[in-house]
Amino acid sequence: MAARVTIQDIADALGISRNTVSKAINNTGILADATRDKVLKKAMEMGYKQFSYITLENSAKPALSLSANTDANEIALLTTSFLGNSHFSSTMLDKFHSELSEFGYSLSMHRILAEELHSLRLPNSFSKERAAGIVCIELFDPAYSRMVCELGLPVLFIDSPVVCPDGPPEADCLYMDNQTGIYQFVHEMVRREKKKIGFIGEYLHCQSFYERYAAYRNAAHFYGLSCPEEYCILKNKESMTRSSCKDYKEYLEFCIKNIPSLPDVFICANDFVAIDAMQALKKLGYSIPEDVYLCGFDDSPESKIITPSLTTIHIHSQIMGYSAVQLLVSRIREPSLNFRTMHTETNLIYRESTEG
Repeated sequence: MAARVTIQDIADALGISRNTVSKAINNTGILADATRDKVLKKAMEMGYKQFSYITLENSAKPALSLSANTDANEIALLTTSFLGNSHFSSTMLDKFHSELSEFGYSLSMHRILAEELHSLRLPNSFSKERAAGIVCIELFDPAYSRMVCELGLPVLFIDSPVVCPDGPPEADCLYMDNQTGIYQFVHEMVRREKKKIGFIGEYLHCQSFYERYAAYRNAAHFYGLSCPEEYCILKNKESMTRSSCKDYKEYLEFCIKNIPSLPDVFICANDFVAIDAMQALKKLGYSIPEDVYLCGFDDSPESKIITPSLTTIHIHSQIMGYSAVQLLVSRIREPSLNFRTMHTETNLIYRESTEG
């Protein structure tokens, strides 16, 4: 089977920029009619996403219609991680799978190994011919993500690599609301006179971590608080990309030990970061919440059973699963839609780590 034609292929054939081709196909931005017509004609000639032209009654202009590959009824899930029961996506995937089946699609899961990630190779289990679309979870490598977007298939990212400075991937993106709960939390901390607030987490790990860190800084600015660098632990051990839990706890212990004086509160990028921070703090002789408050994100099962139980921000996994199907199926049916970014609701939950 011939490889699918990409936007870059059309751009190369016409000697114009990829951005111009994208504008013409997606009907966005300002383009001369002649340029747009030239691009659409070339897209039709090259077979881009099965474009065909039909003539509308009483219209001299062609309308775009898209035909689907009826042999492709599989949605391929690509991930670099093991999505265990503690991961927010485990509940989401149940809903995603059941909703997909209502549209007649099956779901196949493909784990991307480290060597495949580095060499930009798809897993051997993945079949492009069977795939009607791709959903990416825990796929945060920018180069690999770009490669997936260039396969010519509809792609949905559930969380994504940090979009700066290259812009978002050429795909639909689904995130949880990473801002509202943090603003609400900072507001409550200010009300309680807990005004020295820090942040823990690798803020460039993924777009959601970046948005949570940005929300922390923006909320602090909004309420007139400072964000001293010594209150923020934003990295990992040098040259460590996928550290073990033990490595990261040791790193946190080292960083916390070198803070001149602890803040009143640490907001953490997710619950697992918060639990690692909690254990590092306890090892250094600090008590939670007496010496410092902790807030996580995700509302993982562990956040409820750890002592003290963790204040966190709950992700509604069911609505994420439903929204993911709606985004991906609509993209399959209408590949020329503008790319969309959606955030689903989250809720702040207070527990013992911030004195309820």
